Amino acid sequence: MADEQIFDRIDALVKEEHDLQHRAENSQGLDEDAHARMKEVEVQLDQCWDLLRRRRARRSAGQDPDDAQVRSGDTVEHYLQ
Repeated sequence: MADEQIFDRIDALVKEEHDLQHRAENSQGLDEDAHARMKEVEVQLDQCWDLLRRRRARRSAGQDPDDAQVRSGDTVEHYLQ
């Protein structure tokens, strides 16, 4: 996946996340499905940002950025900050 595709995916996920947040704020909250989708969107965003950072790191190190693969949601959600 090229950087442009990753940015496009991030943009789409951010729009969906904002729509869900707007629904949550302007109603009595999200139903169970929408709440689960919100969590999925958050994980997918973390995966996209992680992939983008890893692609940039590989490029900076003179390696092929296309060798970077998407990490599991469990991996990106349990990073220590």
